[in-house]
Amino acid sequence: MAKNDVIIKVENLKKDYWLGSVVVHALRGINLEVKRNEYVAIMGPSGSGKSTLMNILGCLDTPTEGTYFFEGRDVSNLDDDELARIRNKKIGFVFQTFNLLPRADALHNVELPLIYSGMPAAERKRRAREALERVGLGDRIHHRPSELSGGQRQRVAIARALVNNPSILLADEPTGNLDTKTGEEIMEILGELHAQGHTIILVTHERYIAEHARRIVRLRDGLIEQDERIPETGRRRNNHR
Repeated sequence: MAKNDVIIKVENLKKDYWLGSVVVHALRGINLEVKRNEYVAIMGPSGSGKSTLMNILGCLDTPTEGTYFFEGRDVSNLDDDELARIRNKKIGFVFQTFNLLPRADALHNVELPLIYSGMPAAERKRRAREALERVGLGDRIHHRPSELSGGQRQRVAIARALVNNPSILLADEPTGNLDTKTGEEIMEILGELHAQGHTIILVTHERYIAEHARRIVRLRDGLIEQDERIPETGRRRNNHR
C-alpha cells in the first residue's frame, strides 16, 4: 500500500473532559487508519466516544494525547486558524440538523464555503449549481429551506459539503431527522458519491444505516471494540428492495 493511500491515521488518540472536578475519558487510546475512497461507518452506544472521535477527525477539536495525521500532516496540535483552513478546504460536513441558513436559498447555502475561501462570485455560483445538480436538486436552486422537504434539505447540505471538492465527507447521523424512506434515499446518494471516488466517514447508531458502508468500526467506552469489513454481498445497498 502506498503511503499516500492513507488519508487519516490516528495513533493512541485520547481525549479527556473535565466536568467540575471529575475527569471523563471520552477516548482512551484509538488507533485507526482510513484509506482514500473508503466508506467507513463509526458506531457505538451513547457515551462510546463516537461523536468525540468525529469532532477530532473533522478538526473541530484536538486530542488530549496521541497524534492525528491528515493526508500525512500531523494536525494534532494546530491552532484554531490552521484547523479552520483544513475544515474549509479539505473536509465536507453533513449534519443531522442540516445547518442551513433559513433565509438563504439553496444556491446561496451551497455557496457559503466558497465565499469563505474568497472565490469569485461567477465561479462560486457555477460550482454551487453543479453540486446541487449532482444531488438531484437542479430545479430547486432558488428554494429556501422552508420550501423544501427534510430529504431535500439534507441534499442541499450534501451539495454544500461537496462544493469545495473535499478530501473526505464526514456525515454525522445524516438520516437522524428523516423518515425511513427518505433516509434510504440519502444513503443511496452517499453510496453513489463513494462509487465516484469520495472518502466517506459516517457516524450512526443504527446498524441498518451502517450496513451501507464497506467497513464498520464499533466503539465502546472510548476504545475500538470491533473493526469489521462488510463483504460486497452482505452490504445493505445490494439488499435494497
